Amino acid sequence: MKFRSVAALVAAFTAAPAFAHVTLETQSAPVGSTYKAVARVPHGCKGAATIKVRVQIPEGVIAIKPMPKAGWTLETVKGKYEKSYDYYGTPTSEGVREVVWSGGKLLDEHYDEFVFRGYLTTDLKPDTTLYVPIVQECEGGGVERWIEIPAAGKVSDDYKFPAPGVKLTPKK
Repeated sequence: MKFRSVAALVAAFTAAPAFAHVTLETQSAPVGSTYKAVARVPHGCKGAATIKVRVQIPEGVIAIKPMPKAGWTLETVKGKYEKSYDYYGTPTSEGVREVVWSGGKLLDEHYDEFVFRGYLTTDLKPDTTLYVPIVQECEGGGVERWIEIPAAGKVSDDYKFPAPGVKLTPKK
């Protein structure tokens, strides 16, 4: 019986290539709310350790606050938004556009999470998927660009390096 359980677990992991992709832990969130994004990095680049993770913040996501990680340097890149957004009564037209963790070392055989939170503005459209492009840089110059956003009629599984996404739901 124990062998069957182990075999079933192995089959489940090998049959699901999405486990090899960078993903977001929370798969859905309402617009007009604060969202805690947990980017899960399951491996390095072809055996090499990850040394930098860059997260591009999509338009319509504001008030970004990244979580520091022990052993990593945290940097934010600020810029203007395409438009001004209302953030609890305050017009907001610029903020964090990219979050970068660097200087650490995530071995290929290990897993880690990179966390930030932000506000999903009501300008975002419910019943759509918001994609969060992530670039993973590794020792030796290897790069995995999790930036492919599905075209109309396609899904993330149609791509080799899909951007992780969160399904937007109506405001509560």
